[in-house]
Amino acid sequence: MHDAVTVHMSASPDQVWALVSDVTRIGSYSPETFEAQWIEGATGPAVGAKFRGHVKRNGIGPIYWTTCVVSTCVPGSAFGFDVLTGGKALNTWAYRIEPSGDGADVTESFRLADTVLLKTYWALLGWARGKTNRKGMQATLEAIKAEVEQAAA
Repeated sequence: MHDAVTVHMSASPDQVWALVSDVTRIGSYSPETFEAQWIEGATGPAVGAKFRGHVKRNGIGPIYWTTCVVSTCVPGSAFGFDVLTGGKALNTWAYRIEPSGDGADVTESFRLADTVLLKTYWALLGWARGKTNRKGMQATLEAIKAEVEQAAA
């Protein structure tokens, strides 16, 4: 009930982190989440900061808002958030940024909560959703790479 994709980017970890931790930019990268905004007084990345994302599931719908809370915030190194349902984490998305060669290896990952309902869902439909998530993570990282490498050039 988890997966990850890694892409090398020819940019500093700080440059990459600045993009992945600015949730208001996610619409420029993600094939599913087309906008996000900080909420409840949050103005930027910090553990406990909340934001909401506007999602177009599978790129076709349904369209809905989801509330998220930042769970990991280490400048230049890691950024993660929990997608909340009823105040509980349903899914955790994370970015890990590690210096490598001329830049950074950037890993995007997701991990579903360990619940009976999600285990059943994953057993029945996980192959399809997992494939969609993997393609989405690859597309997101490639879009971030294009932007950060152009800015670093």
